[in-house]
Amino acid sequence: MRRLFPVTDETAAPAEDTRGPDGTGGGTAGDAGEGSGAGVGSGSAGGFGVDGREWSLAELAAAYAYPGPAGGARVPWLRANMVSTLDGAAQHEGRSQPISCAADMRIFGTLRALADVVVVGAQTVRQEGYRPARARAEFAAAREAAGQGPAPAIAVVSASLDLDFSLPLFTAPLVPTLVLTGADAPPSRVAAAEKAGARVVIAGEGGGVDPARAVRELAELGHTRLLTEGGPRLLGQFVAAGVLDELCLTVSPMLTAGDAQRIAGGPSVPVPERFTLTSILEEDGFLFTRYTRR
Repeated sequence: MRRLFPVTDETAAPAEDTRGPDGTGGGTAGDAGEGSGAGVGSGSAGGFGVDGREWSLAELAAAYAYPGPAGGARVPWLRANMVSTLDGAAQHEGRSQPISCAADMRIFGTLRALADVVVVGAQTVRQEGYRPARARAEFAAAREAAGQGPAPAIAVVSASLDLDFSLPLFTAPLVPTLVLTGADAPPSRVAAAEKAGARVVIAGEGGGVDPARAVRELAELGHTRLLTEGGPRLLGQFVAAGVLDELCLTVSPMLTAGDAQRIAGGPSVPVPERFTLTSILEEDGFLFTRYTRR
């Protein structure tokens, strides 16, 4: 792994230097990825490190830590994690996995391990075959110290509740899955969600979900470290509502052409909002960037 920004002594370290990003030595760590294809063994291709050394999970967690409480009180912080090709495609043939890599999935798992809740759109749940987040022994102590449960909850945003509530995401999660919907959601679908074990959260008037209210409702449930993994339509709604605080964007060194979606869709904002570059990491041509609003 190379840290390209901010510049440190390790940014251009010689090949024989095996120090971590904090200047200390470090060993390898097991897989932090979630889902199929996410496995990364120690020392494997796609690992992090100058001279082949992977960053430990603790180093990755430190690099992606959420901001501390403001004035002693923790306020919601909404982070998005997305991947895009060089020509702006967020998917290939409807899925993000083909434009990702093992290192990207390792960061994916670390970001999940830091979050209280993962917010995802219903269409992404259907396309990507979402499963419940799982507890990871490597992060157990850190999550307990932070007052978090063993794994983040998954919060599915859906106006119609057109979801398969027989899936493990709803019937067998370690932490009950949340369903964010509007006040006019079909009562029969609300009942089906609750029967499956999900917790339905009303986060909008009428049939839709208000992004700002969704953030507030999650915070009232104690979920202030928020992570959204899209899809593009949901991310576009968060952007348009002005509630996105941070974007973790993996730039994949691939070209796909075609008409694939961008990372954010929907109506454009009246005035583009500028974010500040926080960090850039690099591995095998993939750039792992962080941008923050404040």
